[in-house]
This record gives sequence, structure tokens and C-alpha cells, in this order.
Amino acid sequence: MLKQMNILFIKYYLGLKYCIMPSKNEQISELTILNEELENYFRNTIIPQLFIDADLILRKFTPPAMKQFKLHDTDIGKCLADIKENFRFPTIIENVKEVISSGSILEKEIQTTDLRWYQMNILPYVKRKDHKTNGVIVTFVDITPRITDLKELEKLIADHELLIDTIAHDLKTPLTSLGLTIEMLKKIPEKGMERFPVLIEHVESGLGKMKTIINDLVQSRWADHKYKAVEELLDIENIFEDVKLALAEQITEAKAKITFDLQVTEITYIRRRLRSIVYNLINNAIKYRSSERPLQISIRTYRENEYFVISIIDNGIGIDTKKHQAIFEKYGRVNNSIEGHGVGLYLVKEMLLAAGGRIEIESEIAKGAAFKIFLKQ
Repeated sequence: MLKQMNILFIKYYLGLKYCIMPSKNEQISELTILNEELENYFRNTIIPQLFIDADLILRKFTPPAMKQFKLHDTDIGKCLADIKENFRFPTIIENVKEVISSGSILEKEIQTTDLRWYQMNILPYVKRKDHKTNGVIVTFVDITPRITDLKELEKLIADHELLIDTIAHDLKTPLTSLGLTIEMLKKIPEKGMERFPVLIEHVESGLGKMKTIINDLVQSRWADHKYKAVEELLDIENIFEDVKLALAEQITEAKAKITFDLQVTEITYIRRRLRSIVYNLINNAIKYRSSERPLQISIRTYRENEYFVISIIDNGIGIDTKKHQAIFEKYGRVNNSIEGHGVGLYLVKEMLLAAGGRIEIESEIAKGAAFKIFLKQ
């Protein structure tokens, strides 16, 4: 088809150049053929295309444009400003004007208000006679599936990184406890074997905790084939009890007093992630306790608008207001003298953001810290 069109254009051009003028009937016949070929192209193209003149008047469009942007034959001859809502892309007029003014091609990825993505190309239509832009041709290629795949891939990569960080962080505490127990086993004198069963129990407990963490991570990670953990209706009291058992040794050593005010007890969320969030914050409250007063941790749950809120307040060493943002960054630390890698709060923030939630902090040096977790319902 295009080859035939090119031949017709060449014949017409040569006729003009060498004054081999066809008869009037031949001219009409050739123009009719050309017009039919162009109309056939418009009817069969699968790409939405708009033909807009220099006065921003819609002169023609392809059938896919009619379907995608709900255009009608009556829209031909209308100013673009009168039908811009059809395209669901607010800056289309500005983009067309820019190409008409500059004479340069504009290529960009756009998202329409119905959340579909397109590769939009605006090509200037330049008149050879005076080299002026007399309008534009706008094409739209639907790239929504490609963008969706890219976003899923980004989520998958982020999930992999989060998984690795979580494994490294959550296994650290039981591994440390296990290492200390093994060191104590090495130092037991032959006559002190009465302590051996207790220490073995500690070793078994540490191994059990690591096994539970790994199983939780693996099961939630591969629960379905889309790499998505499953949400379920959870009793928040069970989550808190689970965390208290996991941190039992640290809570006993710190002589921490934990109080609860649970106004709301049920939430739909991913068990492993909620446990990890609570675990990190309570563990931090224990690690950053003050040596000047007994540790007190106050935990409250309530509902605020569309969020399930968990408030965890401690009376520890507090956090400098200048560090409130930094502590949520990867490897951000409150106090370098205290053991840790600065990953815990980063993980908490990432997990909450991924689920449409957030975390807030109120704290000053020597005045403890108050964290609020907002879980979207």
C-alpha cells in the first residue's frame, strides 16, 4: 500500500517538474486513489492518531483514537480546547503549542486521569513552501502493561531487599543470645554441671526462635505465586505476647515494665510484618533505655479515621530532634555506642509505606520517645 502511494506521489512530482501535466481527469483519478489509500490507512491503523492544525483545530483522527478517547465524527473541526477533557491529559494543549512553536518533536510518557499510561509523540507538520509548522500529528501508544510490569518488578526487587534486611536484623538477637550461652557453656567447670541443663535449654530456645523467624519469612514470602504475603484478621494481643516471649530475656534483664491500653484489638494485616514492626520498636525501647530510671513502656491501640494506630512510648534516653529523619534511613543510628546496624526503623518505615501506612515520632534528649504506627485499613 505504501509502495503504491509512493509511486503515485513520484508520478505527480515528476509531472510537475518536467511539465508533463496529466489531463484533468487523470489528476482527479490519481487524487481519488491517493485519498482512498489514505482513508484505508486511517481505517486499518491500530494506533490512536490525531491531526491538529496550527489553530488547534482537530482535522482528523484514526478509529482507535475514537474508541480510546471517545471521539465522534462531530468533533472534527472543533477547537482542541473544547474537547480536551476527552483525552484525560491536562497538558495536551500546552504540549501541542510547544511543538508548533518550536518545530521540534516531543516524546514523553504520560498518564491519563483513568490511570492508563501512553507513549505520546507529537510531530510537527511542516510546509515545504515556507518551512512553517502548519500543525501536528499526535500518536498515542498504550504502554500500561509495560509500566505495570515495571512497577511489579520494582516491588519485587524492593521486597527481596526488605527480606534480606529483615532476615539479617531479626536473626541478630537470638544469634547473639545463642553465642553468649555457648560462651558460658565453655566456662562451666567440671563440678558445675548442674547448670548445664539450663544452658542447653537456652540454646534450644535460641535455635527455636531462629527457626520460627525463618519459617515465618519463607512462608509469608512464598505463600502465593505472586510474591505477596497474605493478610489475615489478627488479634493484636497475640502479636504483643509473641513479641514479649521473643524478647523475654531482654525484658527481664532490663527490668522493664510494659503496660497496655488496647482500645482496638483486631486488625487485618500481614502477621509477619506486624510482628516485625512491633518487635523492632519494643526492642529499640529496651536497647535505648536510660540508666537513670527503671524502663517503662506504654503501648496503646486506637482507631483514627481510616487508620489503626499503635502508640509505643518509653522513658529512655530519647532522640535528638535533629535526628528524627535520619533514624528512618538505612543504617541510621540513634547512638553509635549501642550495638546495632541501624536497619530496624528503616525496615519498619518501608513495610508501613508499602502498605499505605506511616510512622511518626515525638522525642527529645533524656525525655524518652513516642512512636506512632499508622496502619491503613
